[in-house]
Amino acid sequence: MRFDSARAAGLDETRAALVADNYAQTLAPHEIAALALTDALVGIPQALNDELKAQLSLHYTQAQRVELGLGVGLFLGMSKVLIALGCEPEEMPVTVVPTPGSKA
Repeated sequence: MRFDSARAAGLDETRAALVADNYAQTLAPHEIAALALTDALVGIPQALNDELKAQLSLHYTQAQRVELGLGVGLFLGMSKVLIALGCEPEEMPVTVVPTPGSKA
C-alpha cells in the first residue's frame, strides 16, 4: 500500500525498490535513519542505541520520531493479525489511498 502523500513526495515503485538490504548505499541520511529505526522495531526488537537515537534526532523532531515508531508498530501489528487470520492476499497490487488525516 502506498499513501497518496508518499506518492506526492516522490515515492514511486523505482524508489520503493531501493529499500533493500543495501539501502544505506542508495538513500539519503534521513531515509537511512528512518529505515534503521524500522529495522530495530521489525527485526529483533531492541532498545535503540545511542548512535541511532542521535541519527534520528539529526533529521526528525521528537514528534516525528514518535510518529515513525508508532506507524511502524501499527503496520507491523496489522500485518501480523491479517496473516494469523489468513486474510493476506496471494498477490497484492499496489493500492494508493489518501493519507489518514490529510485534507486531500
